[in-house]
Amino acid sequence: MDMTRTASPTDAASSAARTKVRYGILLLIFVITTLNYADRATLSVTGSAMRTAFNLDAIRMGYIFSAFSWAYVLSQLPAGWLLDRFGARRVYAASIFSWSLFTLLQSSVGLLGSAGAAITALFALRFVMGAAESPAFPANAKVVASWFPTNERGTASAIFNAAQYFAAVVFTPLMAWLTHAFGWHMVYVVMGVIGLVLALTWLKVMKNPADHPRVSRAELEYIEQGGGLVNGARTTRTDDVSKAGGWTLVRQLLGNRMLLGVYLAQYCINVLTYFFLTWFPIYLVQARGMTILQAGLVASLPAICGFLGGVLGGVLSDGLIRRGCSLTVARKVPIVGGMLLSTCIIGCNYVSTDWIVVALMSLAFFGKGIGALGWAVVADTSPKEALGLSGAIFNMFGNIAGIVTPIVIGYLVARSGSFNGALVFVGVNALLTVISYLVIVKDIRRVELRSA
Repeated sequence: MDMTRTASPTDAASSAARTKVRYGILLLIFVITTLNYADRATLSVTGSAMRTAFNLDAIRMGYIFSAFSWAYVLSQLPAGWLLDRFGARRVYAASIFSWSLFTLLQSSVGLLGSAGAAITALFALRFVMGAAESPAFPANAKVVASWFPTNERGTASAIFNAAQYFAAVVFTPLMAWLTHAFGWHMVYVVMGVIGLVLALTWLKVMKNPADHPRVSRAELEYIEQGGGLVNGARTTRTDDVSKAGGWTLVRQLLGNRMLLGVYLAQYCINVLTYFFLTWFPIYLVQARGMTILQAGLVASLPAICGFLGGVLGGVLSDGLIRRGCSLTVARKVPIVGGMLLSTCIIGCNYVSTDWIVVALMSLAFFGKGIGALGWAVVADTSPKEALGLSGAIFNMFGNIAGIVTPIVIGYLVARSGSFNGALVFVGVNALLTVISYLVIVKDIRRVELRSA
């Protein structure tokens, strides 16, 4: 079905009365996702100071970095089921509150009697924080599928996904300054308190489009006619799907070649994400000789480029749809082009000037931003009855990279004494993303579930 021309004469006549509440909802999930990524990155900013305080080597640091992702991955399927069962409003509120509380508690690990106890507590808190954050991105995809028509969904998904870069732009310098001025403990206190406030804000503001008191009939019709699931993805087949059982749904989703290719590609894309979230500031300090404060400021430059690329990728993709391109072409062109550009990160191994290294990193993350349209593809393709579950599987695959990447890089750095192999590892995964979309993923379209 062509959903690129949804406007009608009646639509045009009533456009003045069409509210834009959906943009306020998008702003809210953007702010929450910014905090989500900032909380994940707290350890990367405070890591150098904590390594000194607790005498951590690179391998043990890699395992602590990975603690978040172990729980994050293991919790994805339960999180997706909870979202489909109870809705994004309540589940997301509990998620934000919980991960913010665990962030706040990390400030206290230095009070324990020994370095060993502090390291164990830090690993445990990062682990439970990962479980608490697990509903976040599937909830974002579910909200975007409900609040936005197809021809705006790429931009909306790109904007909330670009929050990962905006987090580095805003919070990495702030956290670096807090570490420098007050010690690493204060980073966790400030970030935890901000999150607790946002949890209450989300609970007060969020509703489905059909239930929101400020949404006009014109906006509701515009969203629904464009393919938005205005009732929060509730459908007449929900009972049938429930009877089919969760594992039956999982097998159907994993048995679809297109979805499997999308899931695998997200793993490869997230190798770049987790390099940036974990080892990048430490790379700047150890391999490039910068101070923690300098690294915090320099890390914001690739993040700005990633944010700009992320927004551009969504605008470009939706623009191609409006010009009559198929959904397949509109999504694949930015993804393939952007990820090819990201392979330039390997070039950092062959230059010694710091500004060229930063320029190559910035170019790589600009490309990664353009290509990071996976959540738009999930919103486009997931079965209406299982948006939460499909998003959870997608996020589970993607965040296996959060387990693998910091550990692999930790071993590569420990064995070789340099980051050269680590940057090759990251660049190769960017290339594998391209192969996955070109070879495994064929036509991009919404999947229809089979009845039990």
